[in-house]
Amino acid sequence: MPHKLRKTRKKRGSRTHGYGQVGQHREKGHRKPGYNKHGWTYVVKYEPEYFGKRGFTSPRSLGRKINVINVGELDELADRLTMEEKLEQKEGKAFLDLDQMGYDKLLARGSVTKPFLVKIASYSEQAAKKVEEAGGQILKETD
Repeated sequence: MPHKLRKTRKKRGSRTHGYGQVGQHREKGHRKPGYNKHGWTYVVKYEPEYFGKRGFTSPRSLGRKINVINVGELDELADRLTMEEKLEQKEGKAFLDLDQMGYDKLLARGSVTKPFLVKIASYSEQAAKKVEEAGGQILKETD
């Protein structure tokens, strides 16, 4: 049963908190014991970065990862959607709503052979150029 009168609360002001004359439970748990002395060879062999820890990692950098797709993958994606009968046609072109599929950005690696209407929030200039050269168009998320 939880209660606020734990041993550490009761023993405030006592030097050893009831653990004897020497205070056996003091000063523990902040490092792995022996790593600076008899365990040094273990550190060198298996954990060479142990003493190199510095600073902290910003929670923002651990946040949302950007899910990208390349222009070269659009043909394959369209073929797969055609097989599943989920590919929409708009203005006589295949319509790919990449936002709805979970992609955040369109990049330019690869080449595109068919004209597509692509809806995406963010894209590179080269990707837009390649899609337009194939006769397609990129629609911003707000369109």
